[in-house]
Amino acid sequence: MEYREFGKTGIKISSIGMGTYYDPAFIISRKLHMKGINRTNVEALKSGLDHGITLIDTAELYGTEEVVREAVKDRERDSVFIATKAFSNHLSSYKIRKACLRSLKNLGTDYIDLYQIHFPSHFIPVKETLTEMEKLVDEGKIRYIGISNFNLARTEDAVSKMKKYEIASTQMRYNIYDRELENNGLLEYCKKNKIAMLAYYPLAHGKLAKSVNGESPIGKIADNHKGSKPVHVALNWLLSKGDNIFPIPRASNPEHVIENSKYDSFKLKEDEIIALDSIMNGTRK
Repeated sequence: MEYREFGKTGIKISSIGMGTYYDPAFIISRKLHMKGINRTNVEALKSGLDHGITLIDTAELYGTEEVVREAVKDRERDSVFIATKAFSNHLSSYKIRKACLRSLKNLGTDYIDLYQIHFPSHFIPVKETLTEMEKLVDEGKIRYIGISNFNLARTEDAVSKMKKYEIASTQMRYNIYDRELENNGLLEYCKKNKIAMLAYYPLAHGKLAKSVNGESPIGKIADNHKGSKPVHVALNWLLSKGDNIFPIPRASNPEHVIENSKYDSFKLKEDEIIALDSIMNGTRK
């Protein structure tokens, strides 16, 4: 497993993580019926931890903070980097504090490694939210502050509003098929300012994981590396885009998570990266 520094925090975590957004039906079911924890999801996270993945991303919206709690409860706390998010209706100073305390309880932990704003608010000034988050850092309830789904202008604004600490990370959709970040300046800005980029949907909603060896440009490149699969190509491509990139594929199946963890059995060659870069889609310039 490869480990890399997370932004400017000075700590190293696994270069890929595990996401815990499953699907809208799961979220609705959890909200309405509060069904018990899915043991397969728990075992998926445990499998990843057993294979060296240390980053787990969740959110209050997902209804999976308790799943994370169950997966990490027998681990040394400092062996896992837990990231969660406050939803956009909880961004006033009062509400984000309550949301943080609720997430701490759901996760069964004394502190959150990375606390993120899930979506920017159109009503609450980001300065108000970030000021309260800095207080949460001072109190030891969170270690680092992140944002998610912020465009370049909003990211620059958030960075400018920080007084005591820095924005450690952002989280955006990024994969071989979806490269808007390369065109809108956000990827370059984060590289320049050493802001970690958590890439969600790194497998394009599973499309890349379903690719078959030899049947697509991605599958053909997988054939060049013995024992590799298209999913490994997709993760390696993302990691080649900067030392600040951390793909977070969904962890819902133990076998798939273990397969993801084998991504580092090879490195893409320069000509292979160029070939993947040439894949076109609607967001590609």
